[in-house]
Formats: sequence, structure tokens, C-alpha cells
Amino acid sequence: MNDRFLKLIELSIKAHWEFPALTDHKAPTFYYKDVAREIAKMHLLFEQAGIRKGDRIALVGRNSSRWVIHFFSILTYGAVAVPILHDFKTENIHHIVNHSEARMLIAAAQSWEHLSKQAMPDVQLFLAIEDGRPFHSRIPGFEQVYEQLDALFSKKYPGTFTPEQISYHVEQPDELAILNYTSGTTGFSKGVMLPYRSLWSNTQYAYDRLPFVYPGDSLVSMLPMAHMYGLAFEILNGINKGCHIHFLPRIPNPKSVIESLQRNRPTLIIAVPLIIEKIIRNNVFPVLRKPLVRVLYRLPVFKQIINGMIRKQLNDAFGGNSFEIVIGGAAINKEVETFLRSIRFRYTVGYGMTECGPLVAYEQWDTFKQGSVGRIVDRMEVKIDSDDPENVAGEIIVRGMNNMLGYYRNPEATAEIMVGDGWMRTGDLGTLDRDGFLFIRGRNKTMILGSNGQNIYPEEIESLLNELPYVSESLIVKRKDLLHALISPEWEKAKDNGLSDDDLAGVIREDLKQLNRRLPGYSKVAGFDLHREPFEKTPKQSIKRFLYQNENS
Repeated sequence: MNDRFLKLIELSIKAHWEFPALTDHKAPTFYYKDVAREIAKMHLLFEQAGIRKGDRIALVGRNSSRWVIHFFSILTYGAVAVPILHDFKTENIHHIVNHSEARMLIAAAQSWEHLSKQAMPDVQLFLAIEDGRPFHSRIPGFEQVYEQLDALFSKKYPGTFTPEQISYHVEQPDELAILNYTSGTTGFSKGVMLPYRSLWSNTQYAYDRLPFVYPGDSLVSMLPMAHMYGLAFEILNGINKGCHIHFLPRIPNPKSVIESLQRNRPTLIIAVPLIIEKIIRNNVFPVLRKPLVRVLYRLPVFKQIINGMIRKQLNDAFGGNSFEIVIGGAAINKEVETFLRSIRFRYTVGYGMTECGPLVAYEQWDTFKQGSVGRIVDRMEVKIDSDDPENVAGEIIVRGMNNMLGYYRNPEATAEIMVGDGWMRTGDLGTLDRDGFLFIRGRNKTMILGSNGQNIYPEEIESLLNELPYVSESLIVKRKDLLHALISPEWEKAKDNGLSDDDLAGVIREDLKQLNRRLPGYSKVAGFDLHREPFEKTPKQSIKRFLYQNENS
């Protein structure tokens, strides 16, 4: 069987044995040969702990080199990885560990401080991500096994550990590889069962369609690896290509992210819209609104010069070496996208979902069509549930190698999303143009039915709201048959401009009046509330809509 994910990983580790692989912030580098050695040690621990192929092993902690090593140790052994976002609430982590029937938990020390072994009664072994040391064991004598690990390794691999000694689990296409729990934006956590064929298909696509990434190139891991978007294209793709993956400081901030990008100069950057939008709206748009710049910008020659300067500054901010920035995980603001396109910035927008591990659509930046999310990827099919798929939005339904097996221990939810003959509902609404580009028009579950029966897609209104000068993020909800906006404003910007809270509310009220003049009658926003705190988000930085649907309704 040639189409094997673990075979890709095994061959890459052997081929790039002397290449740098993983580096934490201000820490020594793991080379591919070091990664292989650590994986072999973890396999010995699993054997001594009685872990069998197919057993679940949960993994919780911030992005780090050791996280990656443990993740690949689990898969190459033949166990099932259960990655858990480190900032999930304690009770959510307990629930996922128990629901997944995990026999082992590998946790960062910071996460372990908040967990209770009594709340996870079926877990036999709790290990530290940092060094594999047991936090607690229900296996008699296991502490001694850990202390003797080096001796066990030397006995099994006497002399020098070589690439020829690597032999990983031989998986089947539909065998379960990852059990990924996602909170989603409109509901509660489900365990997505991703088979090896999905991992292989996504990783092979990245190998084939991102030819500008070479062995030894740098990547910077910015997205949570417990979520499939970051895991697939920063980690699985990076390791398969023989790249050198760098990790951010333990608690990153915008300054440290930019410093890491400029220091490590990644070839490919995987980002969510929030990162790009904040840079453009906070650092670029204010400059373009200055009176002199606005005058010059109207003149074609000066506009071209200014755009070139901005493009260079943006490229330099992202390290100056990136062939492309791929934006995904949520919709990008239309004003920001139009501006990026106008200055010929090397960005593209992809589309996917955890249930597809995650990719559904992508197109390289120079052939990408603005407003779309790319073309359908290899080994996947898409159809639009509409009589006129090119012009009338319908639900996007997908089929192919990337699709999940179903939701773990949740046949009702599985039956709801799977529609027969391998097709799967996405819950997203879209159109497909004659060139094969997919356009997202909204989410089926967020659609609001207007008083006269019109279908209202709140994302379209939110996109316009987010273009207002003092609006950072927004949500449209229905209250007493009227549309209402929940707004997270630019509080700091308002303060810098001398606006009180009442002044800010007044400015937004006037801006909203102007916006309503541009909207159809059934889409007009009747009122708004200002949120002091940012909206709570999922791992891919989408707002958890379900938390706000009934707010003060």
C-alpha cells in the first residue's frame, strides 16, 4: 500500500536525518535523528505500560517540540492520538479524556496543575510532556521502568541508533488515527474520527501543491496544534517536507510573533484572518487615512509607490522570505482582502473543516480569485444543494478521501451530517462558479429567517460592520424579530482619540445609521450593544456564536 501517511513520515525522517527539525524559543534544536530517537524511547514506554495498537492516548499542552515528538510517537506506535487544546476548561479536558476512553494522558506541567486524576478514573498513566516522567501511575512499578528507560533503549538498540532501525506501524486507510474534539461555533464538542487516509491525502496535497517549500526551510508554528488546520499544514506538512519548525514563546504576543517571523524567515505562513486583519486595520489603514496620504493616494503614480512601500513593509514584518500566506479558519474581512489584493500581497484563502482533516479548497496566491476560498482540492468532490449552484447559495456537501469516519460514540450526530453515498454536509452555504472556485456565503445554522420569510446571512452584515472605524468584531443576532448587533469595539483606539465610552457609542450609532442606508430593509440593524471583553473563540478563532444567541433576548 503506497498511499500511507506513516510511510511518508518514516521516509522523511530517514531522508532528513541530519537536518534540524524542531526548535522551541531560546532552546536547543532537535534534529530529525533526535526526533527518531525520542520516538523510539516513547515506544518502549508504551510497551512497558501495556499500551496496545488502537488504544487512545490524550495529549494536552501548548505548542512545543516535545508535543510534536509525543504526537508522532503515538501514531507511529499504532495508538490513536487525542489532541486537546491546552486552554480548554478543566472540566472539558476531563470530559474529553473520559469520553475518548484514553488509557494514557500526556500533559504539560502547567496543564497538569489544574487536572484531577480522580476525575479520570480509567487513565492508567499520566506523563509529563516535558520529559516523559510520570506524574502519576496506576501501573505497579512503572516509576522504575521510567528510571531504567535509557538502559532499555541501549539494550534494544546497541551502538549507534541508525535510520535503518526505524520501522513504524503499518496502517490501513480507514484505520482511526486522530480523535479530534472541536467545540465548534454553533454547538458543543464532538469527537471527530479522522482516519489515516485523511492524514495522507491532506499531507500529500501539501507536498504536491506547495512546491515552493523545500527541505531545510523554516516554518513558524503559530496556530494551535490541537486543531487540525495548524496541525496539518504547519506540522504534518513541515515534517513530511523535512522543514525546520520553530515554536513561539510560551505566552506569545504580537511583538514576539513578529520577532519570531523576522528571525526565522518562514517560507510558508499559515494564519487565521484575525492576525492579518489586526495588522492591516491597526497599522496600515490609519496611515492611509492621513490627509496628505489620502491626497497622494488619489494620484496613480503615488498610489503605486505607496502600495509598493506598504507591500514591502508587510513582507518584512512576516520575515521577508514567505512565498505565500495562507489564511483560513474563518472568513476574512472584505475590506482587508480587497486592500491586500490591490497591493499584490502574496496571500490566499483556503477552506476546510475538522471533519475533512481539514482541507476542502485552496488555490495558490497568483491564480487565486478574490472573494473565493479556492478550488476543490485533489481527491475531494463538492456539490451545492441548490437548483442554481453558480448564483443561488446552497449547502456545501463534500465527498472524498479527506472525509472523517464519523463522530465518536455519537451515531445521532453522525447520521445528521452524513447524507449517504459518502457525501457529508458542511453546514456552510456557498456557490461554485464556472471556473471551479468556491465562494462561502454563510453558515446554514446561523441563517436568520426574516419577518417576511427572507433568508438573512449574518456573516454578510458582520463583514460590513467590521469595516466601521471603531468596530473590531461583531455578531448579528435576532431580538424580538429585529436584527441586533453585538459589537466588540476598538476601545484603545477610541481612548487614544479622546473618546469616552458614551462618545464611542454615539460614533458607532451614527456609523450604523449610514450603514443601514446601504442595506436592504430586511437586513437593517435595529440596535447594538458594546462588549467590554473580546468574544470567546474556538481554536480556529471563530466566535462561539452559540454563547451569544440568547444574550438579553
